[in-house]
Amino acid sequence: MSSPPSQSNVVFHPGHIRRQQREELLGQRGMLVWLTGLSGSGKSTIAHALEARLCSERKLAYVLDGDNLRHGLNADLGFSERDREENIRRAGEVAALFVDAGVVVIAAFISPFRRDRERVSAIVGDARFIEVFVDVSLAVCESRDPKGLYARARAGEIAEFTGISSPYEPPAAPAMTLRAAELDVDECVAAVHAELVRRGALQ
Repeated sequence: MSSPPSQSNVVFHPGHIRRQQREELLGQRGMLVWLTGLSGSGKSTIAHALEARLCSERKLAYVLDGDNLRHGLNADLGFSERDREENIRRAGEVAALFVDAGVVVIAAFISPFRRDRERVSAIVGDARFIEVFVDVSLAVCESRDPKGLYARARAGEIAEFTGISSPYEPPAAPAMTLRAAELDVDECVAAVHAELVRRGALQ
């Protein structure tokens, strides 16, 4: 495999169409909704339900799911702290491209480390980044265990598992907190939808 090119030889080529023109075409503003929380907290369920609502309103939305990206773009990454950092960096760069295209991106990633989420915010731009903490306790997530991952982590079959053998750092000041053990999916979706309206993403 050839070595990557020197950054000094790589030139960024701006396009002829500006983000504002794409947003005018779509009738919406590009925005990134970043759902973070423990495995089993309901991030993916909320993300896909929000996408469905937006599409029913004829808005262009797309879900970036952490598990799905690991089947393709991030298939070469493991779960060490370094690989998790790279996993989130790549997701942030992809999300930024979608946001520039005028899409409402809904990202569902455990993203356990604050610095990685802050990095995504910097990549996309703070004004286009909505950090949503899906706040469900470890006990509740473990009782759900839809994929059997917590049981395997407790048995020592999965190393570096967030909440068990690897830490989760809750957001210090999220834009929103969803206590998804107390709210149903529709209520969670309605709350995020209202925030998108407030931010001017939906016209």
